[in-house]
Amino acid sequence: MKSTKPFGRTLAVLAALFVSTGALEAQEFKIDEVASVTAVAPAKLKPGTILFSDHRDDKLADPGTGLIRFEDWARERPLQKQLLSPYPDYVEPTIKVSVHGIPKAYTEKLHMYVVEARFLINKAPGSIDLARYTHLDVLEKIDPAIKHRRITADQAAPQVDPESAYQRHPSRRWCEPEGSLCIESRYPLEGKLPIGIRLANKLEEGGKKISESMDFQTEIRTIPPDEIERAGYTKLTGLDAPVTGVLEQTIFHVNQVMQFGKLVAVLQPYPAEASKTVATVFMTLAVETDVLERKKEFESVPVLRNLIPAQVLMGKSSFNSGSSISAGLPDYVRNRIRAIAGQFEK
Repeated sequence: MKSTKPFGRTLAVLAALFVSTGALEAQEFKIDEVASVTAVAPAKLKPGTILFSDHRDDKLADPGTGLIRFEDWARERPLQKQLLSPYPDYVEPTIKVSVHGIPKAYTEKLHMYVVEARFLINKAPGSIDLARYTHLDVLEKIDPAIKHRRITADQAAPQVDPESAYQRHPSRRWCEPEGSLCIESRYPLEGKLPIGIRLANKLEEGGKKISESMDFQTEIRTIPPDEIERAGYTKLTGLDAPVTGVLEQTIFHVNQVMQFGKLVAVLQPYPAEASKTVATVFMTLAVETDVLERKKEFESVPVLRNLIPAQVLMGKSSFNSGSSISAGLPDYVRNRIRAIAGQFEK
């Protein structure tokens, strides 16, 4: 079975979803929590306000973590599952594991963190250049804390690593769409989390060490018009207006803790004023269920009781600090959405 100690990795990998969103310079945007972003009429949008929902209080969500089982998400929200998974027919992966030296097929059960946000941009849709986010130099300037290097389709882990083959796209290779950018990124953990990692490594000598940085691979692309029309993004946003652009970021490879991440930003004209744009942003993160279930092992060691992975992930640990990834997923994602809004306004 895969290592289930990497609480820090769970948080670190989230950075990949928003490598193009920049520092928190957009604090003027405030967050307005709503039950469902797509159920709010565009006329109710206010400048400088981001409608936000992470569905932690949904009936489908686990009351302890606020995450939704993948199978429930796929059944109850099939369009989200189709457009916010790595590819439309994605299912929970079957991987090969060794149990007492005996090879065994194992289905990796997943829990989903699902985020929706919507805000007004004081620009006409045609003046927003989504393609700029597919250039490496832009990414490097926006967030210097994350180090990137460009990779090709031949360097994508699912193509070269047999143990990652189950993450291959069934109809194409990652990094091959024209105009896409594929990067391998490294993010060093911040705040108190490295201390917790060192402690966990010391207490469990002989096992696989937890890294203080995270490596992940991401494909970033703008969706071509013909694909936008076929996919049904207007149904996803619930806004009856033509889609003028879609930016898609997919984490297709990361070692342990999660299986994929996806960010989709959809631009549509504001019905009441052609010089403004409605941006609807969706983010999903697929966390391995067995990570969330690692509670008893951590509770049995006094110094690790505040490092229970689910608590760290959701920002409920004393090891959470600051306003970035170390703060936990809810605070971090809200800050990233603010940064996205600020970038689009530029």
